[in-house]
Amino acid sequence: MDRSAVRRMAWLRTLAIALAALGLLACGNDGESETAAPSPNTATTSTGEPAPTSPPTPEATGTRTEPTLPPAGPAAAPPAASAPAASVASSEVRETAELPPPPQVHSEPAAGTSTFDSIPELVRVTQPTIVTVLVESPFGPGGGSGVIWSADGHIVTNNHVIEGVDSVEVALATGEKLEATVVAADVWTDLAVLRVQRDRLPTAVFAEALPEVGELAIAMGSPLGFENSVTAGIVSGLHRNIPSGSFTPALVDLIQTDAPISPGNSGGALVGADGTVIGINVAYLPPQAGSVSIGFAIPSPTVLRIVPQLLQTGKVRHAFLGVSTQDLTPALAAEFGLAVTEGVLVGHVVTDSGAEHAGLLPGDVMVEIDGQPVRSVEDFLSGLRSHEPGEKLVIDIVRGETRIELTATLTDRPEE
Repeated sequence: MDRSAVRRMAWLRTLAIALAALGLLACGNDGESETAAPSPNTATTSTGEPAPTSPPTPEATGTRTEPTLPPAGPAAAPPAASAPAASVASSEVRETAELPPPPQVHSEPAAGTSTFDSIPELVRVTQPTIVTVLVESPFGPGGGSGVIWSADGHIVTNNHVIEGVDSVEVALATGEKLEATVVAADVWTDLAVLRVQRDRLPTAVFAEALPEVGELAIAMGSPLGFENSVTAGIVSGLHRNIPSGSFTPALVDLIQTDAPISPGNSGGALVGADGTVIGINVAYLPPQAGSVSIGFAIPSPTVLRIVPQLLQTGKVRHAFLGVSTQDLTPALAAEFGLAVTEGVLVGHVVTDSGAEHAGLLPGDVMVEIDGQPVRSVEDFLSGLRSHEPGEKLVIDIVRGETRIELTATLTDRPEE
């Protein structure tokens, strides 16, 4: 039996175990977020442990926690988190090729044809830019998908596909397999960059703007190890947040699609009607949650912002307010005697942070950011993501029965 068959069987066994337990594999770490305390409404964490039923003592430095079981599954077959991390060449930067530019994918539907009639041609010209990412860990093989970023061998995928693995290999659309190294990764947006030693690869074109709801969406990747797979649907929604149960990192500000996404699609492309990549596939809601074809992708504008930073510096700057948070519930509102029953409760304020300098206090409830309602931790994280370190953030809070407007200067998220 060849290695591809072994990998596919391993993927299928992993899925069967997950389905039997009606549970979800870790969806990958994502979210440009502050620390969030567990919600009292959360029954279990993503590791299956009972969640606290009262607000725990928040940590001052913004500690990562795995998301509580939302009805969201991974779009990858991730390796065990305890495996040794692959080496990261954080100093590696994107090189400028002196050779003529490689072919770039961009296609328009032919005149007189419907959008869906154009799918075979879109697949033909786009497929060479999609790869399969194969990983090895002490617990066995796994993997996901990727998209070729540059002709000199840089490939974009999800952080949760390659996090904590021993080795990475990339299979091109032609079937050729190449050893890969991790250049850099960002846990907060769940993006990573790989490098293979190959020049003049065909490169994908990433859309600079968000698609419109209702547009064609084609998911391309290697679900469950079935390489070069294609599913189609539409863009179902924008600016979607997957409920995290008040744990972070969270998946926020995503594209929703009904193009079927499965384990192994993580890191693959969501392609629009013109052949441009409109998103990087990252997660889905499994049927056990009562969903039918609800998948999510990281928008291309986010990818275009994050990947150059990873290539240039090996890390990404994220805005940091300096608070731990959790969703406000009616029970908590009654316990603390608050005048509101909806918002984000501040649990802890980091010393010398933008939040402390702005006057935020534990027990405050954030109800608006920059004039936009904040009803959940995900709303807060999504609002924070649109800012850069050094920018101002206008926060409306409720303290007891008084509404107050504060202005905070955001700082860089501390390295962990």
